[in-house]
Amino acid sequence: MHTTRRVYIVGAGPGDPELITLKGARMLESADLVLYAGSLVNDKILKFCRKGCEIMNTAKMTLEEQINAMSAAVDEGRTVVRLHTGDPSLYGAISEQIYKLKEKNIDFEIVPGVSSLQGAAARLGVEYTVPGGTQTLICTRMSGRTPVPEAESVELLASHGATLVVFLSADMSGELASKCIASGLSPDTKAAWIYRATWEDERMCVTTLKNLSQSMSDAGIVKHALIVVGDCLDRDTTARSLLYDGGFSHGCRE
Repeated sequence: MHTTRRVYIVGAGPGDPELITLKGARMLESADLVLYAGSLVNDKILKFCRKGCEIMNTAKMTLEEQINAMSAAVDEGRTVVRLHTGDPSLYGAISEQIYKLKEKNIDFEIVPGVSSLQGAAARLGVEYTVPGGTQTLICTRMSGRTPVPEAESVELLASHGATLVVFLSADMSGELASKCIASGLSPDTKAAWIYRATWEDERMCVTTLKNLSQSMSDAGIVKHALIVVGDCLDRDTTARSLLYDGGFSHGCRE
């Protein structure tokens, strides 16, 4: 299983240990060193690691410390897995790691995972794209300590009327709701929050924009929650997809 000078960047899934991919689990089983974000990854996923595997919690480590640990292990011919929450392609902070690995002439392979985006939809029981309605999903975050480009402001994005999924902004729900309403959305637009989707202590609530902040405040939710805004949360919709409509022909049905 050893590959010369390569680090495997693996998505751990949204939290439920069974939602890691088969390939991700297989990589953990073969790893000699696993680095994981202890504050975000469900440590029960580490049950896939073999006995004797070295496990490092990166919660207090700098980027340089992580890269040095991975580089040293790779130089020793060890199989290294960098375990990320959800899917590494969404807010995974992997670009900076890839850049540093390339500086050291270390190759990498990304093993995709199930994002909290999908985990939240599954637990809320919704489809983000609505037949006869929005066909667009926008993933974003509020501007805070990490800035957001002005052209991607929540007001602008919400004005499209697409389904909006907001990451890393649970502590700014009041400002988020106000900006969405200012963009033209009705205060009665459905909104939901879901805390630690697919984890054992998961909590969620479907409400409205005008009640979103109060709902989260009452529940004490200030982090580790996704916020969803849009008509996809209207469970009373009777809209149907054309794909299975008897009057709609396609390559597999006249």
